[in-house]
Amino acid sequence: MKILAVDDDAQILKALRINLAARGYQVSLARSGPEALDVAAATRPDLVILDLGLPGFSGIQVIEGLRGWTEVPILVVSGRTDSAEKVDALDAGADDYVTKPFAIDELLARVRALTRRHSQEHDEPVITFGDVTVDLTTHTVARSGVAVKLTPTEWRILEVLARNPRRLVTKHFLLDAVWGAGYEKEDGYLRLYLAQLRKKLEPEPARPRYLLTEPGMGYRFVPE
Repeated sequence: MKILAVDDDAQILKALRINLAARGYQVSLARSGPEALDVAAATRPDLVILDLGLPGFSGIQVIEGLRGWTEVPILVVSGRTDSAEKVDALDAGADDYVTKPFAIDELLARVRALTRRHSQEHDEPVITFGDVTVDLTTHTVARSGVAVKLTPTEWRILEVLARNPRRLVTKHFLLDAVWGAGYEKEDGYLRLYLAQLRKKLEPEPARPRYLLTEPGMGYRFVPE
């Protein structure tokens, strides 16, 4: 099992590496927010141990970046004791929280519990279809190497579909995910925004190949 440990304190990283490696884990290390995202994309860890106070990007930003493409379990280990910090980290997508200083036995127990509850899907942070490239980490889209500007709503729809390739995504699910509760019957919104996405991303918008409609049910993203 592969674990990515992220902390700007070299001594803590050393202790984590020694203790985790002694128990058979493969350990990668990162000391900044940008490095954490790069190492995660390169190594596809099965679990991330993450400090919140990092140079480059905050721990919260790292969580948000990871959650753009993976459901890997994230265990936050931080010296910040403010409950609001814990809530922010959990709301951003962290799975558990341990406060420094911590006992290594407690940390290892949390690691075991998280890995039991999650099965890592090894999702790809970059998705390609046709001449389009979608980066779920940086929230960017390019077509034939040229950046494509999407509205926030267009991006959110594309993100939901891209994270569920070849699966039927119901209209109700999309409306709730993008607009929230109370919009479940606003099918016209989806038709409008799917038409706009197809104009920007499909080779023949009138005959879509990738962003498909399932009549009466919803939509399906079918990459090549």
